[in-house]
Amino acid sequence: MSATRGRLMLMPNTLDFGVDDSLDLREVLPQHVIATAARLTHWAAESAKTTRALLKRVDALVPLAQPLQALQITELPRPPKGGRGGGDDAAAWLALLDPVQSGHDLGLISEAGLPAVADPGARLVALAHEAGIEVVALSGPSSLLLALAASGLNGQSFAFVGYLPVDAGGRTARIRELEALSARAQQTQLLIETPYRNEALRQALLATLKPSTRLSVSVGLTLPGGWTQTATVADWRANRTTLPDRIPAVFALLA
Repeated sequence: MSATRGRLMLMPNTLDFGVDDSLDLREVLPQHVIATAARLTHWAAESAKTTRALLKRVDALVPLAQPLQALQITELPRPPKGGRGGGDDAAAWLALLDPVQSGHDLGLISEAGLPAVADPGARLVALAHEAGIEVVALSGPSSLLLALAASGLNGQSFAFVGYLPVDAGGRTARIRELEALSARAQQTQLLIETPYRNEALRQALLATLKPSTRLSVSVGLTLPGGWTQTATVADWRANRTTLPDRIPAVFALLA
């Protein structure tokens, strides 16, 4: 690798989308990660807004190398309207790596948690490898792994399956497919939903899964009041719990 090149730094973010003023950054990010964030002047971000929110918190602990307004924060290309994935503008994605080619370390950051995990930033990491650029992953919270660890379900074999279909028929069919796969492979299935549809997904899971299937729900992990609850579907049906609609949740099932 060229000594004149910078590196792609995979910078973890908090799991509160930058809105919880009571969160102490030092409780969720190691000191060396905070210090690294403070010195970076170039960023590739899923969201400039949440990146600025994190950097304001960083600045309160370790002064930023440049004023916040002077930092170069470029958002990742958006997918085409109605499309999926990280967009098809190859030139725009490659341009994100220009600072690295000029010798600057570039921070890649998601809205929450680890970049490139359930996150469009994975495309930039792939491009960095293709270009022979060093990629450095930094320690921080991942809601998926924290939820799996706290669930008590199978942590030896698991799969992240992302979002389920929004339409009721497709969602029901997908839930049944995942339950059958889990039973056959004894594999934990991890899934997520947009926060305002948390309760709708919980209700769909309870209506579709077999009573003996174990379901785990984790809400607001690393945040004040965050929790994980694991029980059989039969027990969940007797539980009057209602999920919040503004806090991220992770669902896990094991048939």
